[in-house]
Amino acid sequence: MISLRYHIVSIAAVFLALAVGVLVGSTSLSGRLLAGVGDEQRSMQEQVDDLNAERTTLKAQVAAADTFGSAVGPMAVQGQLAQRSVVLIASADADDQQRDAVGQLLRAAGADVTGEVRLGPSFADPGRADQLRRVVTELLPAGVQLPTAADPGTMAGGLIGPLALLNPQNGQPQTGDQERAAAFAGLADGGFAAASPGLRPAQLAVVLTGGRIESDRAGDKAAMLARFAAQLDRASQGAVLAGGVGSADGTGPVGVVRADPALTSSLSTVDNLYSASGRVAIVLALREQAERQAGHYGVASSAQGPVPETRG
Repeated sequence: MISLRYHIVSIAAVFLALAVGVLVGSTSLSGRLLAGVGDEQRSMQEQVDDLNAERTTLKAQVAAADTFGSAVGPMAVQGQLAQRSVVLIASADADDQQRDAVGQLLRAAGADVTGEVRLGPSFADPGRADQLRRVVTELLPAGVQLPTAADPGTMAGGLIGPLALLNPQNGQPQTGDQERAAAFAGLADGGFAAASPGLRPAQLAVVLTGGRIESDRAGDKAAMLARFAAQLDRASQGAVLAGGVGSADGTGPVGVVRADPALTSSLSTVDNLYSASGRVAIVLALREQAERQAGHYGVASSAQGPVPETRG
C-alpha cells in the first residue's frame, strides 16, 4: 500500500525536476540572449565609430572650404559695391565676429561703410513694444512721416530708416545731424538702439541677426526684426537681412520674410551668415538691391541658391 508520505515525496521530486529543467533551460537561453546582445552592441558601436569618423572628416572639409572662401571672398566681390555706401545694423543676438567680417568684406567690395547701429535687447522684446512705439513717435524728426502700419517693427524702421539712410529718390540725408544725434540718444536711453560715433546716412543697409529665436514669444520677436528690415528696404535703395543657423526657420527673422510674399518681392535675405559663402552672398545681394532686384540665398530649402550670379 502506497503511503501519504510516498505521495508527498513523489510530488516534491516532480517539482524539483521541473525547477532544475527550467533553470538549465533558462541558463542556456540567457547565454544565447547575452551573446546576441553583445554582438548587437559591438555592431552598434562600430556604426557609431564610423559616423564619428565621417563627422570628423566632414567638419574638416567644411573648415577647409570656409578657409578657402575667406581667402578668395575679397577677390570674388572686388568692385561689386564701388561708389556705394552701406550702413551695418545688428540685432542684439548678432555675433560680433560675423559683423566685423561682413564689414571687412563690404570694404573689400569697394563700399563706403558709413557706421553701425546696434539694436538693444529691448528692441525686439514684445513686452516693450508699446514703449518703443511711444519713443518712436516722440523722437520723430520734423518732416519725417511714419508708415501707416502700427506694428512696432515697421514703426521702428520708420524712424531709424530716415536717420541712417539717404533718401532713395534724391540721394540726400533725410534728417539733419543734430536731429539724428538727438533721436539716437533717445533710442539709446530706452535701451532700443545705439549708433556708432560719426554715423553717416548710407544708400544701402545690411541687417544682421542671430539664428532661430527659441525664447518666449519667439514668433513675435522674429516678425519684429523681419518687418523692421523690410521698412529699412523701403526707406533706402535696398536692404539685405542676414542671419545664422536656423534664421530661415519659422521662428527666425529670415524665415518670416520668406514666408511673406509681400516681403520677399523687395527685401533680400541670406541664411548662412556664419560661412564665407554666406558673407559673399550678402555683398552680391546688396549689389542686386542697388539694381532694384531681390533674392534669397543660403543653404536652407527656402533659398534660391547659395549666392547670386557674379558680374564683372
